[in-house]
Amino acid sequence: MAIITTSNLVALTLTLTLTLIVVVVPFASANSEGDALYTLRRSLVDPDNVLQSWDPTLVNPCTWFHITCDQDNRVTRLDLGNSNLSGHLVPELGKLQRLQYLELYKNKIEGTIPVELGDLKSLISLDLYNNNVSGSIPPALGKLKSLVFLRLNDNRLTGKIPKELVGISSLKVVDVSNNNLCGTIPTSGPFEHIPLNNFENNPRMEGPELQGLAAYDINCS
Repeated sequence: MAIITTSNLVALTLTLTLTLIVVVVPFASANSEGDALYTLRRSLVDPDNVLQSWDPTLVNPCTWFHITCDQDNRVTRLDLGNSNLSGHLVPELGKLQRLQYLELYKNKIEGTIPVELGDLKSLISLDLYNNNVSGSIPPALGKLKSLVFLRLNDNRLTGKIPKELVGISSLKVVDVSNNNLCGTIPTSGPFEHIPLNNFENNPRMEGPELQGLAAYDINCS
């Protein structure tokens, strides 16, 4: 019969503890993300039942329709474009730390863009175009250093284009046309190559930024 020594018992305990940590942490993250997404579901009106599969009792949200996950069961894509949804976005979306694509275009979503979206450090594409989103564009979006696509056109956004966006070197597409933005259009950094028609139909916007000649917040009072 094998004798369990104190050193063997300690080693066994340590092994079990480490195994438990490896198993539990991904599930804990997945549950947290599932809770965040279910909070979003409860904030939306869904007449076509496109969110019917979003069952909060499941271990993680990776089997839900319109959700894509990576090999660690972490959410990487949320695609609810053109789904006839109304309601508003929730701050909890900022908990989806590996989210790369947030696709909510062509709905009837109202309210403001949560500042917490600036916490989505992996985000590549933020598509909220063709909604009824109001308020300002959060300067916190300037923290999204992986962002390539920022499409906020055809909403009811007001205020300035945040200067913080100039620091996102990865930005290739910015479209904020058909809103009610004010001030001037940035012309440095990634904005150097954004066509001017991506800013059109903002009646209070004064055109490209003229360094030292036009105030950044002109016509924003």
